[in-house]
Amino acid sequence: MAVLCCATSAYPTHTLRVTSAKVSVRSSSRVSVPQLHPSDSPFVPEVNKAVDSLSKEFREVDNLVARNTARVLRAFQKVKVGSHHFGGSTGYGHEEAGGREALDQAFAEIVGAESAIVRSQFFSGTHAISCALFAFLRPGDELLAIAGAPYDTLEEVIGKRDSGGLGSLKDFGVEYREVPLAEDGGLDWDALKTSIRPHTKCALIQRSCGYSWRRSLSVTEIGRAINIIKMQNPGCMVMVDNCYGEFVDDIEPPMVGADLIAGSLIKNPGGTIAPCGGYVAGRKRWVEAAAARLSAPGLGVDCGSTPGDIMRTLFQGLFLSPQMVGEAIKGSFLIAEVMAAEGYKVQPLCRIKRHDTVQAVQLGNRERLLSFCEAVQRSSPVSSFIRPVAGATAGYASEVIFADGTFIDGSTSELSCDGPLREPFSVFCQGGTHWTQWGLVLGEVLKSL
Repeated sequence: MAVLCCATSAYPTHTLRVTSAKVSVRSSSRVSVPQLHPSDSPFVPEVNKAVDSLSKEFREVDNLVARNTARVLRAFQKVKVGSHHFGGSTGYGHEEAGGREALDQAFAEIVGAESAIVRSQFFSGTHAISCALFAFLRPGDELLAIAGAPYDTLEEVIGKRDSGGLGSLKDFGVEYREVPLAEDGGLDWDALKTSIRPHTKCALIQRSCGYSWRRSLSVTEIGRAINIIKMQNPGCMVMVDNCYGEFVDDIEPPMVGADLIAGSLIKNPGGTIAPCGGYVAGRKRWVEAAAARLSAPGLGVDCGSTPGDIMRTLFQGLFLSPQMVGEAIKGSFLIAEVMAAEGYKVQPLCRIKRHDTVQAVQLGNRERLLSFCEAVQRSSPVSSFIRPVAGATAGYASEVIFADGTFIDGSTSELSCDGPLREPFSVFCQGGTHWTQWGLVLGEVLKSL
């Protein structure tokens, strides 16, 4: 018997072309055996070089994916998720077959929370975060943002930017302060030690960088900040904007003392297939208060229909999330490696451990920002024929350009990028179902810059 073995690196720089060759064996018959020859890579040389240098980082991401997949799998098994949970419901949702409760329980178990509400009725991460903030805060209370300015879309929720009297926290008599970031772009630990006042009811921590040129926060840093806050005022609640951070680490903020976290299902925890929705998770009392903001006081979490096949996609997307997040992290490593080699500033830096799925690149002028986003759009599977145009977008203070040829409208767990048309003209890249898509996109980007 003839035994043939062919092994290649887990992350090869080149693809292989298969041709046919004749090999003699003991029988009189002839068999056709694949013979492998190097051929042109689908990637440009700059990307090939970066891929070849990132094998260590990619393997570390694979290990993270395995650990987080095990965590999700244990939660699904503990809750006894079954196919009967995937059915839709109509009207009030009172005849729902248990999927709503099972999904909430599984999500809470995964993130280490007492309770969770995961609903398609949350429009966005901003909507979920708004419900969480209104759960905590009452007239005369103070909200303190400890990681500098919050994301643009929260400015009108807070009242930092005029909401036109439509019901911001400021309209309801809630005061607001910020603790500026330190010079290194991280939390100002010295300032934080004296920042909490007796009427500071809620401290807001934004885990991801948002549209700021700063480091994203690790869960360990968030835990340290929570300890400092609670030492000054044990009654101050801590709310974490968890967008882009889910499954990037082994642990989540409720495991280190966060009272509530909130985020979007068309980001990390939707696994690229959840069509809509968001979540709030944390202490049971405050989750119920946030649910009352989503619906109405007295209705609680036991109502709200989920029509059609949506419930199945929420379960399946959650299960897929660790893998999809892993691919996005690999993509961020690749973007940083390639763009830094081209002389651009990147945040986070090359080969630094990631704390969210966002990779920022400082492009320096409006034309490069537009060209980058146009190249990403041309390389997308959906609407590749459309040229993105910067413009005013609800919730944003500046003109913003979005490149998101995604299957789910606005999904940033799929490959996408965006950026505000303001100095220093940074593009913020995120998502991707496989890092190789970013490898192909970067070839188009390099040609356009």
